[in-house]
Amino acid sequence: MYVIFRNIANQIQPMKKRKVPHTFVIVFCCILLAAMMTWFIKPGKYIQEQVGGESVMTFYYQDQLPQPYAQEFHAEPQTWQVFSALFKGFEKQSGIIVFILIVGGAFWILSKSRAIDTGIMAFLRFTQRLERKRWIRKIGVNNIIITMVMILFSLFGSVFGMSEETIAFTLIVIPLAISMGYDSIVGVCMVYVAAHIGFSGAMLNPFTIGIAQGIADIPLFSGIGYRTVCWIILTIIGIIFVLIYANKVKKNPKSSIMYDDDAYWRKTDNAQLSTDAKPSTLNAKPSWFVYGFIVILLVYCAIRFPMTTLKVGNSTSTLPLLPIGAGLFLIIGFFALRKSVAYFILTMLFGTVFYLIVGVLGYGWYIMEIATLFLFMGICSGFAIGKSASDIAKLFIEGMGDIMSAAVIVGLAAGIVIVLQDGGVIDTILYGLSKSMNNLGTIASTEIMYGIQTLINIVIPSGSAKAAITMPIMAPFSDLIGISRQTTVMAFQFGDGFTNMITPTSGVLIATLGVARIPWEKWVRFIWKFILVLIVVGALLLIPTVTISLNGF
Repeated sequence: MYVIFRNIANQIQPMKKRKVPHTFVIVFCCILLAAMMTWFIKPGKYIQEQVGGESVMTFYYQDQLPQPYAQEFHAEPQTWQVFSALFKGFEKQSGIIVFILIVGGAFWILSKSRAIDTGIMAFLRFTQRLERKRWIRKIGVNNIIITMVMILFSLFGSVFGMSEETIAFTLIVIPLAISMGYDSIVGVCMVYVAAHIGFSGAMLNPFTIGIAQGIADIPLFSGIGYRTVCWIILTIIGIIFVLIYANKVKKNPKSSIMYDDDAYWRKTDNAQLSTDAKPSTLNAKPSWFVYGFIVILLVYCAIRFPMTTLKVGNSTSTLPLLPIGAGLFLIIGFFALRKSVAYFILTMLFGTVFYLIVGVLGYGWYIMEIATLFLFMGICSGFAIGKSASDIAKLFIEGMGDIMSAAVIVGLAAGIVIVLQDGGVIDTILYGLSKSMNNLGTIASTEIMYGIQTLINIVIPSGSAKAAITMPIMAPFSDLIGISRQTTVMAFQFGDGFTNMITPTSGVLIATLGVARIPWEKWVRFIWKFILVLIVVGALLLIPTVTISLNGF
């Protein structure tokens, strides 16, 4: 193991040439570092026990575990397992990997229609007309677009925990960002970063706030007033940060660390936007058949599910969303198809986004259903432009090949967590960190909790999993030191969200960077200062929760 680590380190050594190692090499080094931690940290496990009629989490080192946990828990120092961790990583993240491949293949088919490029050109012409107005020109129409898109995705992250869905939206927004004179980083910020800022400052996120408050035994989504204030502050900071960077790139595109890498996006953008009129000349007959088929399918779904109940936090609303969607597609699709095939395909794309939101909020969709939806859209796009079934299959395979590296890095990064889990050291690390909070004041204890959650998030990026592990320990402890459980939940919430945007163990981050073609090491160079600012702001926002009487705290 030492020899392998030394050889890889030797490969990294020639920093004189300023050559950054490949992302795969960096992630594999993280796996080796995780394995070395299992040599020196004693394995242990938290188990749930009944004490005095209450359920509590108790930590035991491996050699102290009671039966039957001792028989079930087999942790050992990791050596050669670093290689099997790659296989297990692919198993663990198989859902996201398949999601990336399917969405990548579907968008490849869509891209051959050049519909997105036609839409971008139409949008840019519209923004040019807006710039004729003095007040808009003074603010900057591009600044308005970036701000509105970021607010939208931040709201999605805050309300229903948008995360994996950003992978697909990234493929849509990056070409727009490139066309506006920015880089791929701005495109990722408009979608992924905005959604995760909302995720961090969540008002109603059921996957973090909902689970954590349920475990802490406090009213579900209570304290929403102050969390709303936090969401607004964090979103404003995020928008300002992105606007400053975007305007810097706009003035000097070569100042972007992604300038050379973005040649792929610029080449694709320029080649396709120059043929803006071409989609209009396509034979519209196949598109009419696709239009008729989709209308029949949507009408069937509308009849079968006439009412949809949207769940946002504790509130629910029942609306005839599927009939509305079918009616809108029937009308808009008809007029779009009369104009051009490209506009019809754009209508399908917007319809896909509409049904994605309805599916997530109303029917509990996750990545399988979303991937299925985009696959359907891709196949329909292929038939709409007159491609045969065999041609569509070939395009789909090409798209999966083009996105393959993004899928591979997701599985590779998951190996870090696998090694720590198999080495049995995650709970030991958590136990050691929790002991550091003894005999401290309320503010210091709150910040320590926040720091612990932030550190744990580097190795356990799943909010729901971390809530299940940490909240049974942190919530009772907060009672002992005089901190409200609501404050403990907020410390978990901030600690869970910010480092998701930088840790290589986050499958969503790695997948998003993969489809955006941004090397992880370059992303770290861009984002680390912003993450540091968010961590500091989060620490400051926690202080009022223990010093001021706030509703719900």
